[in-house]
Amino acid sequence: MAATRLRRGPRGRRWIGSIAALVVLGFFGLALVDQRQWARVEPDLVAAPERADRILVEKAARRLTLLREGRVLAIYPVSLGFSPVGQKAREGDGRTPEGVYAIAYRNPRSVAHLSLKVSYPTPEQAAQASAEGREPGGDIMIHGLLNGLSWLGPLHRLVDWTNGCVGVTNAEMAAIYARVDVGTPVEIRP
Repeated sequence: MAATRLRRGPRGRRWIGSIAALVVLGFFGLALVDQRQWARVEPDLVAAPERADRILVEKAARRLTLLREGRVLAIYPVSLGFSPVGQKAREGDGRTPEGVYAIAYRNPRSVAHLSLKVSYPTPEQAAQASAEGREPGGDIMIHGLLNGLSWLGPLHRLVDWTNGCVGVTNAEMAAIYARVDVGTPVEIRP
């Protein structure tokens, strides 16, 4: 009996090694499928009359709306920070901030498919955090899916998964990116 177990041991290890190799190959395969990320091109801005002059994010509705002179240009469903309820209080709390900000810059080479930097924290929020001896957090973005995960598509909306950002699909991000310039106001409501 013991001899039988010894003979099965190496075979079992081979199966575990084979499964591990398949998992690793699977991840490489997903990266290859997502190769569009490697050579992505920054979308051009659309004509000025079709650009948003305001972005509204409604956290409770999980919705981002692009507006121009009060007219709705487009509406997108979103994912938020992994702990979205309430105002962002500190770095790492998983909350998406609330308030009025602006797009600080556009990043075509983001770790996610394109990103628009939200100007959080405001100087007042940074000062308040400093007075309380904490870091307010930062790098709040509106962005597509993380590089290598575009295959998730709209499935990403099943759970709030960002670190406090506003997440959309890659196709949605390309459309948003083409309609939003630096300086565009962003209002994030509870």
